This record gives sequence, structure tokens and C-alpha cells, in this order.
Amino acid sequence: MTAPYLKQGSKVAIVAPARCVTPDEMAYAIQWLEEQGFVPVYDERLFAVHHIFAGDDAFRAAVFQEYLDDKEIEAIWLARGGYGGIRIIDRLDFSKFLTHPKWIAGFSDSTVIHGKLQRLGLPSLHAPMPFYFENKTVEAKQSLYKALTGKSLHYELPPHPQNRLGKMEGEIVGGNLSVLMGLNGSDTFPETDGKILFIEEVDEYIYHIDRMMRGLKRAGKLAHLKGLIVGGLTQIHDNAHPFGQTAEEVIAEVVRDYDYPVCFNFPAGHFDDNRALFFGQTAALTATPEKVLFSSH
Repeated sequence: MTAPYLKQGSKVAIVAPARCVTPDEMAYAIQWLEEQGFVPVYDERLFAVHHIFAGDDAFRAAVFQEYLDDKEIEAIWLARGGYGGIRIIDRLDFSKFLTHPKWIAGFSDSTVIHGKLQRLGLPSLHAPMPFYFENKTVEAKQSLYKALTGKSLHYELPPHPQNRLGKMEGEIVGGNLSVLMGLNGSDTFPETDGKILFIEEVDEYIYHIDRMMRGLKRAGKLAHLKGLIVGGLTQIHDNAHPFGQTAEEVIAEVVRDYDYPVCFNFPAGHFDDNRALFFGQTAALTATPEKVLFSSH
């Protein structure tokens, strides 16, 4: 089951399921939607504040539910990450959404929503969000527009010394590594067997990345992948007494026992060149000594 792609005049709701946002932080993205010929849908509830959140849990869930159920909304663009999705995911009812699916786009904390949709068998978009959207590269903005309007995504990337060469093909699942670990063992952790796993991380210590990767391995989540795509590992910290490996070396070591291809430094994550990825749809990636070719549709 796939949601209809957007066209001129499609309505796109902006929803904040996690951290609070301000009108100034949303202004550029709203204008961008209008310039693409879409109709942004939001009201003053987008700017609600309850401590760090965009309203308390019941409030955020109720607003999200309204847009999930609204048949006229064709996409939901999650306003920003931070933290909060896991606090409301079990309050959401996707039964009407399943009869009228729509694209949901976001990343980082949005991994919670992606995991739920993957379990329901629905594709979604790992993509930049309205927060800081003005700072995204031209390529990142174009990739979101292409994905929303049903165009194939094609990226050519430079090689990385930790890549494991080969070709992977299958559905992509995953998201932010820390958020995934918070979902492990629940019904919102995506099925990884036979899938391409995508991970990215920000503002973590190397030892914690090591612990999370080994936790996924011990849980059997890494053994039967079609491939592993590692996006941005941004603002990664080391202790005063060095861990002794980079984050990339840690990940490469954890999956050393498996023979599937591995791609590092993919342009998706917590940086300006955060390009869109279809989750739950077929993608292909080929890593050679000279370059990496990625395509998804």
C-alpha cells in the first residue's frame, strides 16, 4: 500500500509531535511549500509550548490524530525532532490512516513514527524537516520535492575507506540509532531480516555507539540484512581517555562477521546535505572502489 504522491494544490500538514517550535523557525519551510505549489496546513496549535514539548502528550497526540484522519491532507511534515515521539506513539490510532494513507516525512526522533509505519507495511520519507530547512543544501531540498512528487531518487557518492563493496537491494528501514535502541523489543521496532538497515547518529560518545551496535547484534537485528547504510555520524564525542576507534571503525567491526555490503557517509542525517530516503520501498546501492551509486523509487 502506497500513499498518493503530491501534485499542485496538495495539502501538507505541519505537525510537531516532539519539541516545541516558533513561527520564525517554521516560516521558511511554509514559504517553500507554497513555492512548490503545495498548500501548507497548520494553525496556532503548531506553536504550543509545554516545557520542552509542543504541548503535553495528550495535546500533541490529539493534533497529530486529527491530521492522520483528515482525508484532505496528503502529507504530514513533522516539524522537528528532539524528543517526544515515543511518548505519544501508543496514543495514535492508524485505522483511518490505513484506509487513506499519506506521506509522513521527518527524521531523527521521527524514527518512532517510521517504525510504526514500517510495521504497518506503509512507506514513509526519511527527510529534512521544517526546522532549519532554510540551511539545507539545494540537493537536499530538491530530493524532498522529488520524493513527495513520486520521482526516483539517484545519488552518486564518493567511496569511503570503511565501505564493504558489493550491491544491496531491498526495502530500507531504520533511522536514528539511539531512537531505534529505545524501540528495540517493541512493536514499533522495524523488521530487519531481508531489509537494508539505515542508521545515523548525532551528539553521542563513541563508546555509546559501540554499545548500541552490539546491543542490536546481540538482539539478532544485524545478522540477516541485505545491507547496511550508515548516514551522518555528526558531533561524535570521545572521552578524555580515547576509545581507540572512530565511530565508523566501531560499526565496521560489529558487522565484520556478516558478508553484506556496507556503505558509510551516506548523505542523510544531522547536517545540511540531508537528502530524502524512501523507507519501506525498494532501493539499490552499489559500492565500488571508485564510487557509490544509489537509486530508489
